[in-house]
Amino acid sequence: MRNYYAYILECSDQTYYTGYTTDIEKRVTVHNAGKGAKYTRARLPVSLRYVKSFETKQEAMRYEWSIKQLTRAQKQQLMEGTTNEFTEKLSN
Repeated sequence: MRNYYAYILECSDQTYYTGYTTDIEKRVTVHNAGKGAKYTRARLPVSLRYVKSFETKQEAMRYEWSIKQLTRAQKQQLMEGTTNEFTEKLSN
């Protein structure tokens, strides 16, 4: 069974990029090679800050979208493992 992952990268300018993939190690390598998303190409290097595994692509994509709706502070709380009403919804 294949796993799907939603992830957050921190770029060199301290901004965050959120995506999903089936191979997290390969995807981070591709981003750092400058062949990933256009957003990250100008902000290299990137580092993996958060990852969550899912059984279906749909779940991973839905979670990715939910992360993208969060503010920077809420994303930081999610990455630090602290919760609030927004990050708690993502965990359910």
